[in-house]
Amino acid sequence: MKPVTTEQQFREAIASDKPTVAVFKTTWCKDCHFIDPFMPEVEQHYADKLNFIVIDRDELPDLCSEYNILGIPSFIGFRSGNELSRFVNKLRKTREEIEQFLDQVVEAAANA
Repeated sequence: MKPVTTEQQFREAIASDKPTVAVFKTTWCKDCHFIDPFMPEVEQHYADKLNFIVIDRDELPDLCSEYNILGIPSFIGFRSGNELSRFVNKLRKTREEIEQFLDQVVEAAANA
């Protein structure tokens, strides 16, 4: 995942015609660390279909407020600056749930 540290970088990344998944995390979040072992493999599986960026919720609180990111980790899919789908809640996410969400983003992008 490409780290994004400014709102400008975020807006540039989500403006891509290739769908981009923004992953909102923090360093202290146990549920965020839970997904760390399998996310590189998931990213590789979707590399031809999706770009991935990661945002530290504590570094960009205004952006997280704008997108109503209350629980972490949270995922939002974008294409050409428009939100396609979101997986935002305060619960721990499994690999299967994340892959289902990513499939939704790919499908939404194909139909957009």
